[in-house]
Amino acid sequence: MTQTTDTAPEGATMTGRSGTDATDEGSGGRRAAGRRHGPAAGRTRSWRDSPLRRITPWLFLAAPLALLITFTCVPVASMISYSFTDWDGVSPDRENVGFDNYVRIFTRPELFRVFFVSGYYLAASVVQIVVALYFAVILSFNLRFRNFFKGILFFPYLINGVAIGFVFLYFFQDGGTLDSVLSLLGVSTDHAWLGDPTSANVSLAGVSVWRFTGLNFVLFLGAIQSVPGELYEAAELDGAGKWKQFRHIIAPSIKPVISLSAILAISGSLSVFEIPYIMTGGATGTQTFVIQTIKLAFQFNKTGLASAAAVVLLLIILLITWIQRRLVPDDKVDLV
Repeated sequence: MTQTTDTAPEGATMTGRSGTDATDEGSGGRRAAGRRHGPAAGRTRSWRDSPLRRITPWLFLAAPLALLITFTCVPVASMISYSFTDWDGVSPDRENVGFDNYVRIFTRPELFRVFFVSGYYLAASVVQIVVALYFAVILSFNLRFRNFFKGILFFPYLINGVAIGFVFLYFFQDGGTLDSVLSLLGVSTDHAWLGDPTSANVSLAGVSVWRFTGLNFVLFLGAIQSVPGELYEAAELDGAGKWKQFRHIIAPSIKPVISLSAILAISGSLSVFEIPYIMTGGATGTQTFVIQTIKLAFQFNKTGLASAAAVVLLLIILLITWIQRRLVPDDKVDLV
């Protein structure tokens, strides 16, 4: 009885200890499992959670943004601030005159009369877009020596504008290259090509056509070559000629590029500077708005008035661009 009584508590104690150990082991296993499978504990931090990932795009944008702010935003802000002053560009004193410079610009017709000269360059821009589109379509098909003709068309755009101005200055002068070629063809002329406003502006606009046709040509050619070739093959199988391929395939696909070229043409015709400044200096009725602004600033020392004129030109270009984008929006083209 005594042994039985002594043995039972010992067995009970061992059993209880064993059960407690099992319970503790089970609880510890569940806690370990909880630590392993918990939402936040034990999870390895990935690149998505790193703070460096959030600032990496800004690190890549830092240099372009710094250049944009330094060479675009700051000069434009300075120009706007100068437009409200009567500053000569040299003196440290700047007298604030409010909107007087803008009033002078809009009340002096001779300051806006120069915009009529831009009409010649606008007409020239239409010509260069048509010519560039024509050659881009022709050279997009398989033709002999097409790479050679591509280089010829794009080469003038690579030449510096000042060099082009000097070359064509000798080309149009009395007894120059143009008169020599005409005399070889039996055409005698004593006309001064840069001597009167009409012929001078037509000649200068022709030079701009020769120079900038290559830019539009490359834009159109790249857009045409991005059209899937299967569309041309399907059109040929259906019996569509080159004109129908242009009308129904090429023209709709390059509509955004044509719109971009039109915007560049309008803004470029309003801000012509290099060619007329080098060839005529703005004489004989060839002065553009930019040449007039440059003369106001550096020849007549009216930097405040010139800054106001530059702001007006900027606003006009932005307004025309906005109107054009509203009239001709960029619709998504899906030809496939």
